[in-house]
Amino acid sequence: MSVKKILMLVGDFVEDYEVMVPFQMLLMVGHEVHAVCPGKKAGETVATAIHDFEGHQTYSEKPGHNFLLNADFESVDPAAYDGLVIPGGRAPEYIRLNERVLEIVRHFAKAGKPIAAVCHGPQVLVAAGVVQGKSCTAYPAVRPDLEVGGATWVNTNETFSNAHVDGNLVTSPAWPSHPALIREFLRLLGTTINP
Repeated sequence: MSVKKILMLVGDFVEDYEVMVPFQMLLMVGHEVHAVCPGKKAGETVATAIHDFEGHQTYSEKPGHNFLLNADFESVDPAAYDGLVIPGGRAPEYIRLNERVLEIVRHFAKAGKPIAAVCHGPQVLVAAGVVQGKSCTAYPAVRPDLEVGGATWVNTNETFSNAHVDGNLVTSPAWPSHPALIREFLRLLGTTINP
């Protein structure tokens, strides 16, 4: 398997599992992963939040871990990366206000490079204007954003464990989808470990 260079866009109160687990999974299979946050440098951290499904009308939120950034946002050259991961949580709602974040996302979309977005991560894709004509899934509360952005909504399964692929884009509804999301992302990268 050839090593790929992956960029991960995060911010404070990114969902804990949705940043930690994909980061570790991609490292485990041998890829290089750079996690960056607008306004922060390598060695700094972002706070995470744990979202859980406990029978309420929406997810609950609890304090998570601190996640260590390993690259500087300001020095990111998107052309140097093979793929992009956008975790969910509360971070997408405000990192999408950063024009440089949107430029980075547009680079990956225009170049046809693999993009994985989970839960609220597709909010960043909508803000970047890259979902028009695509079919996507996400946490159900993001459905209106996707539809207003021109995407076709794909229903989640009962356990939120599904992922959906449309071209270079793989989307999924929440952290229970990590096996499907990462499997499809690896396939898009051309680095599938199990065919």
